[in-house]
Parts: sequence; structure tokens; C-alpha cells
Amino acid sequence: MSEAPPAKAGLENVDIQRILPHRFPFLLIDRVVEHQRKERIVAIKNVTANEPWVMGHFPGFPIMPGVLIVEALAQAGGVLLLSEIEDRDSKLMVFSGIDNARFRRPVLPGDTLRLEVTVLGWRANFAKMQGHAYVGDQLAAEAVLSCALVPRQDKKPGA
Repeated sequence: MSEAPPAKAGLENVDIQRILPHRFPFLLIDRVVEHQRKERIVAIKNVTANEPWVMGHFPGFPIMPGVLIVEALAQAGGVLLLSEIEDRDSKLMVFSGIDNARFRRPVLPGDTLRLEVTVLGWRANFAKMQGHAYVGDQLAAEAVLSCALVPRQDKKPGA
């Protein structure tokens, strides 16, 4: 019986940017606090009052859009999966499905969003993950995310 690989911790924003192609304002994870290779990741998103969506969603009562919470879960999963891909600079991890998304409580500026993502299945170019987003010990959102690894092209889609 083989043992699970040891858990790693401590990826900061600069380390995340070496793995993910996302950049401000669309890089939605600030650090990784737990990383168990090929199995699980826990990342943190500090929700701040100066984010682009705050003024318009909703004026006077800013709530982080659910699609951004799901995207943050996907980016955490992307760090987990792409860190295993040697030629990741020539690939992109893209959504291929979102299932059973549920939003349980609002996420507000000042909240710390803890993103927990577990691999459900993984093949060469496809993965399915379960994501949970928490504020404190309260579940804020959850979803099953599917993604595909595709060749990266340095031109506009459809061009």
C-alpha cells in the first residue's frame, strides 16, 4: 500500500502567479495554506472593499458575485492540477462544467474566503473537483467543477 504524498503549505501570491496565467484583477486567490499533491488544496482569498465588483454588486450592500466565488474555487483547483503539469506554460485549464453549485451565505468585503478543493477524478486532460468556500466555519458556497487541459494559443479565440 502506497502512502499519500506529504502535504505542502505556503504558496504566496508570487508563487501562484508562476503556476496560473491569471493576473489582477482576475487572480482571485491570495495564498495557498495547504497543498496535498494530486488530492487536495486549501487557498485563501481576502475579500477587500477596493475590488472592481464592490461598487456595482450591490450599491450600499456589496456581495461578492457567486460566479467569482466559483472562479476562485476553480483557480485553487488550477494551482493543484497545473502544479503537476511540466509544460504548463503551453497549456490552459478551462471550465468544462459546473454542477450542483449552491450559495449558502453572502461573502462581503472584509471576509476571508477559505477555498477547499478536493480531486474527485483526474485523467490526462480532464479533471473533476469538489469545491467548498467558507467564511470562518460557515459554508458560503459549494460546487462540483470540471475542467479540461487544452493547448494554449497566443491569439484571440476564434481569430
